[in-house]
Amino acid sequence: MNFKWHCPYCNHYTTILDSNFHQGGTALTIENKNGHRYLLMQFIVCPNIDCNEYTLTAFLYEYKYRAGSWRTGDLLQQWNLIPPSEAKAMPNYIPIPIINDYQEACLIRDLSPKASATLSRRCLQGIVRDYWGVKKERLVDEIDEIKDKIDPLTWKAIEAVRKIGNIGAHMEKDINLVIEVEPEESKKLIQLIELLISEWYINRYEREKNLNEIIGISIEKDEQKQGEIE
Repeated sequence: MNFKWHCPYCNHYTTILDSNFHQGGTALTIENKNGHRYLLMQFIVCPNIDCNEYTLTAFLYEYKYRAGSWRTGDLLQQWNLIPPSEAKAMPNYIPIPIINDYQEACLIRDLSPKASATLSRRCLQGIVRDYWGVKKERLVDEIDEIKDKIDPLTWKAIEAVRKIGNIGAHMEKDINLVIEVEPEESKKLIQLIELLISEWYINRYEREKNLNEIIGISIEKDEQKQGEIE
């Protein structure tokens, strides 16, 4: 079997072949109140020779006897065991507090989506403060400060992260009013954090690196020319 895959360690996109893939499972057929289950364990080894790390993921399925044989049904739950989340590897020039909040938001995304959303909000505040140099008492004021510096769609998405993150950060006045955050919703917030890091930090770094390399070439040529004149 061949399929496309993204390595969480080296951030490379690649195609996984049978030589980099192994899976096996075990079945729970003992009668219980939840029904029969099938646990599938999957190993993937990154084909990038500079990485060569492995991942381990577990999948829990319904398991039913149909038409004379046992078959897996709906996927009930999935666990990322190694590494423990889908957090992407981040360059070391990203501030450590931002990376820590991002990784923790990824780690508890499925276990506690509401807490994950709160951490995404905190991570967003760190990015806004560090990248744009704004420091207000409230995040809402900091976001308003950069409204005219970024495109309207990005601003609306950032404001959305703040509002959703507030669900976990602040209790409603009516304590009986419970607003849940779903795992897929917290995943979208994390994806925005990844987008902002890519567009703001990584793009800036690559731009400065390329421009400095061009300047360096010019300086080298000037030095060669000066040496020939002397």
